[in-house]
Amino acid sequence: MANLLPVEEAVGRIVAGVMALGGETVALADADGRTLAADLAAKRTQPPFDASAMDGYAVRADDLATLPARLKVTGMAAAGAGFVGSVGPGETVRIFTGAPVPEGADTILIQENAEVQDDGTIIGREPVKRGRFVRKAGLDFTAGDVLLTQGRRMGMREIALAAAMGYGIVPARQLPLVAIVSTGDELVPPGTMPAGDQIVAATAPGLAAYVRSLGADAHDLGIVQDSVEAIGVVTDQAKTLGAHILVTLGGASVGEHDLVAKGLAAKGMTLDFWKIAMRPGKPLMFGKIDAMRVLGLPGNPVSSLVCAILFLRPLIDALLGRPASDISEPAILGAEVAANDGREDYVRARLAMSDAGPVATTLPVQDSSMLSALSAADCLLIRAPNAPAAKAGERCRIIRLP
Repeated sequence: MANLLPVEEAVGRIVAGVMALGGETVALADADGRTLAADLAAKRTQPPFDASAMDGYAVRADDLATLPARLKVTGMAAAGAGFVGSVGPGETVRIFTGAPVPEGADTILIQENAEVQDDGTIIGREPVKRGRFVRKAGLDFTAGDVLLTQGRRMGMREIALAAAMGYGIVPARQLPLVAIVSTGDELVPPGTMPAGDQIVAATAPGLAAYVRSLGADAHDLGIVQDSVEAIGVVTDQAKTLGAHILVTLGGASVGEHDLVAKGLAAKGMTLDFWKIAMRPGKPLMFGKIDAMRVLGLPGNPVSSLVCAILFLRPLIDALLGRPASDISEPAILGAEVAANDGREDYVRARLAMSDAGPVATTLPVQDSSMLSALSAADCLLIRAPNAPAAKAGERCRIIRLP
């Protein structure tokens, strides 16, 4: 559509020239949610020795080639207390899970298949395969293996792996700081009962939660009045905080009371664009004040949160040094959809699973003020500009909602 920027081009302009933030050292215990600033190579081999995967007896497979086989128990090996010595012909060592396999042994006879005798011997009545139930040294990884790469988000699995690799501290990207401000004389804080002409500023807390889920930090600067001066004051607050991104909620359009752009311009913002060929979320503004990126999201809560997924997420990813990624995926239409106009549409839909994959069925009402519909949805169904009508069963693309 004329004068409206395509979504893909808008994303490209938002992340253009963004440099990843610097790194800092973080204790592994505090690394949950942080993003690695460098590759991690294993400092050790895991397991560091051939280890038993079962409780039983460390044996030589050749000794059980002819059954039944009687073996003399010459010692015991437990995790943290290995057997000193070797296993010779006709001998065995009682062994427990995690213990080093003694020299000379090459397999584990599990205890269920061993008959313990009173004379210090066992009788094996089941054949064994050489190497069975033995975890070879380096089965998991060996020293020098790069197992976690720069840009990886640290969570339960990554933290456990880093610990096993020998790390107590890790290099992490600095946390991008996102300052959030809600604009509008009609707004009251959450928990306050609005008067007849007021509404609750509901978007900011949800947006802050989303920012934190992306591995960044969020600072809610509260509600500001519809005035150039008030917007200027809160902009100065964001700069003082050292915010990397300032997100404004509401007032991103060009109506008589939409003063956000004017207030930001008074503080030196260079405007890049402010209209997107999409629904919901047409009045989206992007600019810069020195090194701080400014993203003006629409006032309607659904529009704001959809725009955060499409535009704020890749900006945070770029600051964290994460590679650009397509978060959409294929699905199947669960019901007929009408032809689209010239704006890319992100339709709230429910998901169900089928043998052919996820099935997306659009919700009946798509008003951009309806947070209840967004909460009830599982995904956004992407409708390309000027897409023709499509029937149930046709292929489509979706973005799962966080």
